[in-house]
Amino acid sequence: MKLYITLAGLLLVVLTGLLLIPSTSAYAFQIAASAFVLALVVLALSFVNSSKKTVPEIAQVQAPPPAVIQPPPPAQPAENTAEAEIVAFFALLQEKGRLVDFLMEDLASYEDAEIGAAARVVHEGCKQVLQEHFKIRAISEAEEGSQITVPAGFAADEYRLVGKLSGDPPFTGKLVHKGWKTDVVKLPRLVDARRLPAIAPAEVEVESSKSKTT
Repeated sequence: MKLYITLAGLLLVVLTGLLLIPSTSAYAFQIAASAFVLALVVLALSFVNSSKKTVPEIAQVQAPPPAVIQPPPPAQPAENTAEAEIVAFFALLQEKGRLVDFLMEDLASYEDAEIGAAARVVHEGCKQVLQEHFKIRAISEAEEGSQITVPAGFAADEYRLVGKLSGDPPFTGKLVHKGWKTDVVKLPRLVDARRLPAIAPAEVEVESSKSKTT
């Protein structure tokens, strides 16, 4: 479109220049009429070109693009979630078996019978918690003290070989400890782990209002 307007402008310049030449005065009317028609064509072309440019711009101003709704950012996991869940598990051991009380107590002033009685309570409560949150089973089903064979390709975290080792597996030896492993773990899940929870709350026996007034 710009090329057509440029050519028409050049023709207008030529026709106007012809009017200034005396020898073309006899054709002045025809030249002027041609220039007038050409000027109308240029005006029409410029109007069409400008309308094509301005319509999208007006439409863009009047009808802005719809706003894009961004999804909310994913929730960032708490940095100490794992630590908080471990503390919550200790809280269960304390609640059911008084494990923390037993471990933090100075046992030097107690008799063996008293320690044994307390250990029974700890054993029963903690065993209940383990059975509820772990599926614990022995790695070796053989009796401790019996001869077993450790196969080739055994998991290093499931067998600890002691004594003099020579050659390649399988190895044969006496089972000192049958080992333990778990197939299921169900630790307590915490919704808010921005801080570590308490293992056991401090218990306070509140005095009644009547005792204070008397």
